Amino acid sequence: MAQLVYDKTGRLLFTKEMKRDYTLLMPQMLPVTFTMMKKVFELYGYKIEMLTTNHRSIVETGLKYVHNDTCYPALLVIGQLIEAINSGKYDVHKIGLLISQTGGGCRASNYIHLLRKALEKAGMSYIPVVSVNLSGLESNPGFGLSLQVIRRLAAGMIYGDLIVWLSNQCKPYELEKGSTDTHAAMWTERLVDMFGRGRGLRKKEMRATMVEIVEDFSKIETSDKRDKPRVGIVGEIYVKYAPLGNNGLEQFLLDEGCEPVVPGLTDFMIFKINNRVVDVDLYRGYRVKKLVAGVFQRYIEGLQRGMVEAVETKPAFRPMGKFSDLQKLIRGYLGYGNKMGEGWLLTAEMLELIHTGTKNIVCTQPFGCLPNHVVGKGMIRRLKDDYPDSNIVAIDYDPGATRINQENRIKLMIANAGRQPTGG
Repeated sequence: MAQLVYDKTGRLLFTKEMKRDYTLLMPQMLPVTFTMMKKVFELYGYKIEMLTTNHRSIVETGLKYVHNDTCYPALLVIGQLIEAINSGKYDVHKIGLLISQTGGGCRASNYIHLLRKALEKAGMSYIPVVSVNLSGLESNPGFGLSLQVIRRLAAGMIYGDLIVWLSNQCKPYELEKGSTDTHAAMWTERLVDMFGRGRGLRKKEMRATMVEIVEDFSKIETSDKRDKPRVGIVGEIYVKYAPLGNNGLEQFLLDEGCEPVVPGLTDFMIFKINNRVVDVDLYRGYRVKKLVAGVFQRYIEGLQRGMVEAVETKPAFRPMGKFSDLQKLIRGYLGYGNKMGEGWLLTAEMLELIHTGTKNIVCTQPFGCLPNHVVGKGMIRRLKDDYPDSNIVAIDYDPGATRINQENRIKLMIANAGRQPTGG
């Protein structure tokens, strides 16, 4: 067992010695993108285990260690981690827990404190909790995000978004079942191998690689008839993406004969970076902070433009939008200072879906997420007034919600979608 080291506040640190011997457990949110990010961390010597468990007992475990008025994603993430610790699969004296912190006003920044409190309650406060953040919230001697790591994670995010975007346009129509998943898995492995050799990271290389990915996905044999209703998924970031959080919503839509359309993680990351710029504009502050954030934002936006241009090389695929498009669409609805949780971005994503022909939308709402009830459910009436042919349903996800009730409400929305023309 490694020697436990604490900082001046009494926080248990993840040390360099722990990096050699410990396995870090990481919750899964986006299966493709997080698989890539996991392997990026492994390139730098970390032992990572990504948790993919998905069953009701995770909720029960979360309720045991987290107050039931806490936001649902926190309850799920903490329940999944505690259950993994208690599974007997790991040496509890040689594991750490990896969790992200956004640094914003959302309670997602405080999951880490709720998790430590849960560990203390469970008598396992000797297990270190490692924060993954770009806001300087916490640091550990045995874990860091160098520019090289950040660069590879950013590339993994872009490639992950591209693969998921293409997969969702191929999977509903594939003639050979499983061929899309095979392509996605192959490219995930290939990209991580490239990262390990320092390839596929420069902008020029990334653009060429993304064009190659689009070309490869275009070879998947699909039906010529593209008449399935498109259904967009928006909402709080965890329940929007994580199968554990939304009861496998994407697969459910596929099973119901729909084509899921899910805005990527890239817009959310640019949104979070842009918030640092907006803070200085609205509330004053350090200009150097705005300058650094602006440089980082332009870098990610440049990668996003390359991704859009790659998709545009094949007319069979619809390209995703750009962050600058979202900024234009939201004008007249919400100000840029509305940035708690997903803030104005959530409403903008619904607007983008409507404008690009995906007028059927599931807005995923986790219990306890006040910001998203304001910018999600709270904006639906305004959107329906402006776009009467939009077909939007808000689905609540919480410990007491039944899956059958959620799915029945989505089926009703799909039935309404069947009476509307498919978007172009």
